[in-house]
Amino acid sequence: MALLAVSDLHVRHERNKEFTEGLRPESDEDWLIVAGDVGETAGGVVETMRMLRERFAEVVWVPGNHELWTPAKDPVRLRGLARYTYLVEEMRALGVHTPEDPYPVWQGPRGPVVVAPLFVLYDHTFRPEGARTKEEALEIAYASGVICTDEYLLHPDPYPSRDAWCRARLEYTRPRLEAVDPELPTVLVNHFPLVREPTRVLRYPQFAQWCGTEATADWHTRYRALAVVYGHLHIPRTIEVDGVPHVEVSLGYPREWQRRPHPPAVPRRILP
Repeated sequence: MALLAVSDLHVRHERNKEFTEGLRPESDEDWLIVAGDVGETAGGVVETMRMLRERFAEVVWVPGNHELWTPAKDPVRLRGLARYTYLVEEMRALGVHTPEDPYPVWQGPRGPVVVAPLFVLYDHTFRPEGARTKEEALEIAYASGVICTDEYLLHPDPYPSRDAWCRARLEYTRPRLEAVDPELPTVLVNHFPLVREPTRVLRYPQFAQWCGTEATADWHTRYRALAVVYGHLHIPRTIEVDGVPHVEVSLGYPREWQRRPHPPAVPRRILP
């Protein structure tokens, strides 16, 4: 029985879709964490998650920024919170655990572990050097031409901004994590890294401001994490922060993973 994880499947790319169709559990009892960016259209996300749910004993999902986009060609025209709510209801209909549901408990060989799917956005606090405010950070990014597509396709409605939505998600999530039995360890799952350290290796450091929030920097210790699972950066690796492994489980775009010397090592085994 294993707790496996993957993210950034981006199934609109044919090679990624083929790769995703080949994903299989190691045993009939395996769980799969899907840490966001399954695809860009609501229909593509739902169909992919349906396929994975049919194969794995339990599936846990968190949204990435791409799921929250409203692309021009997507028949589902919902934006912002309404789009997220729609996807949550579709996941629930499939029997997939979401950030809005009670946290599931994985019965591992060393005892129970709470798997906590989180939906925490970013707030431009991972700022480039020299930026003291969100406005200065964005000015540096725009001047360099490094701009996240979220600026055009990820609408925060009804919140006034994505960072305001992020603050609302932090306020919603903290009490839920505080309510977890303090005797139980956790696996924290978020599309964006919970600490800034993984973004230090980005080729374009200006992009880090769209990659998380400093408000979650101590969550891995505060909430007794055995591991933190994330995606988004397309730099699959494991780093340790305060002795806790932070595991990026992304597949990424075909142009990225096809040029690596070894086949993609996903899904990743998180526990045991």
